Amino acid sequence: MPVKKELRKKIRTMLAAIPANQFASMSQTVCALLFDLPEYQTANVILTFLSSPTEVDTAPLVLRAWQERKKVLAPKIGWEQRRLMPVEIRSLTEDLRITAMGVREPANGIPIPVPMIDLVIVPGLGFDANGNRLGRGQGFYDRFLAHPEFHGVACALAFECQVVEEVPTGPLDRRVDMLVTEKKTRHFTTGK
Repeated sequence: MPVKKELRKKIRTMLAAIPANQFASMSQTVCALLFDLPEYQTANVILTFLSSPTEVDTAPLVLRAWQERKKVLAPKIGWEQRRLMPVEIRSLTEDLRITAMGVREPANGIPIPVPMIDLVIVPGLGFDANGNRLGRGQGFYDRFLAHPEFHGVACALAFECQVVEEVPTGPLDRRVDMLVTEKKTRHFTTGK
């Protein structure tokens, strides 16, 4: 079994090889499949990552959620506390900043209480058939999903090429409830 570092490198190389127009088209398809799901339709408060150029584009999701009068949150990283804080956003261009790690996040904003969140859109480099997730290695989403007051649904967005046979896991790793790719939606039993 490849170690996490090797698997991350392999998946990053695959993602970098996808032509921009195909990447955009696949992102649209992933979001369209998500919009049809009851987990999205019934969610009033959605926490989503703000995508980097090598992740499924979450802009269509954010724009559609706003049109449907849903509250959209984005993660703001508290490096000192090593935690992710859900903060409401009302624009994809204003009041955002780029962190030292190259991640877009809210520049300001008031954290929203965790129990209010219905759906968390989780990023990841790789996923397997059991809902295990290979993140960037900082553990922010694992800690958030383990929060005792989080009772919503954890849904990952990815491309089919990011689904691997097995993601190496440790005791602190948290699985997702569902995974939406451009090909299909997978539901997992996470035992929350």
